[in-house]
Amino acid sequence: MRRVVALQELLGPAALVIAAALVGAIVSTSNQTYFTDALVKVAIVAALYLFIGNSGVLSFGHISFVAVGAWTAGVLSVPVSEKPAIMPNLAHVLRDRTTGNLGSLALAALVGGVCALVVGLPLMRLSGLAAGIATFGVLEITHNLLRYEEKVGPGLNTFSSVPETTTLRQAALGALVVIVVAFAYARSRFGRLLRATREDAAAARAVGASVYRQRLIAFTISGVLAGLAGGLYVHLLPVNTESVYLDLTFITLAMLVVGGATSLWGAVVGALAVSALDSYLAVAENGTSLFGWQIDLPAGTRVIVVGILMALVLILRPSGLTGGREFRLWPRSA
Repeated sequence: MRRVVALQELLGPAALVIAAALVGAIVSTSNQTYFTDALVKVAIVAALYLFIGNSGVLSFGHISFVAVGAWTAGVLSVPVSEKPAIMPNLAHVLRDRTTGNLGSLALAALVGGVCALVVGLPLMRLSGLAAGIATFGVLEITHNLLRYEEKVGPGLNTFSSVPETTTLRQAALGALVVIVVAFAYARSRFGRLLRATREDAAAARAVGASVYRQRLIAFTISGVLAGLAGGLYVHLLPVNTESVYLDLTFITLAMLVVGGATSLWGAVVGALAVSALDSYLAVAENGTSLFGWQIDLPAGTRVIVVGILMALVLILRPSGLTGGREFRLWPRSA
């Protein structure tokens, strides 16, 4: 029976991702980008869930690992012949090498994980507000390094000449990989120990669980997945430092909160639901029609609406749309 329950908890989020990909495949080509972007957001939010949902520690810095993953995949996949024109100050070791799509994604995941490990070594001793502020500091440091250090990327300029290889299929496969890893971690001994530290850190220490070690493991694995998502992101859209900064931090945290931060099912539901709303509002800001009514919203409306939605969810249903529960067709006692 435990295996049946576990299978439900995995198949629910996976089925939702597959359904989104299938719908995206039958819509017009111009609208497929919205579905592809939503699936990449699923990967980012599932990576956030792995750490935030299981540890209960709010991290504002995970988009840093998305950013370094995007920079790694972007810099390495630009053709060597075009790098001098786009990134004239790029370090020699990066300027003279080009990597294929899968190789760039693998290296993006590796760099994301290494950065998370290095950052986590001192920060995972913190909790509560101190941890949140410290991770926000990491986001600020990463943003400014990528923005002004032209030896590792285009600096203030937008990435160009990055092969647009993140198709609807690859985004769906990437999201499924992140979901499977997040699910496997949550079901593992490490995931159970981390949730024990979330519920009662003192009791967890009393039975021999190291809060620091469990958080560091989850933080590192989450960094690997965030780096992979960053690689998918840079191969989808032209990216600059502002693309992987505060706006992306806000929208992905909103997705996690709206769906339900303590469940993988909630992470996927929140990512897809808020992506759908955000995409529609983005179109409405440029003018659209609904049931014969012309809608022309002012710029910035989508950020305001998503903020209001997140506030309402926190007030009316703090555990999110899914109640923080995993997907189950049948209860455990069935």
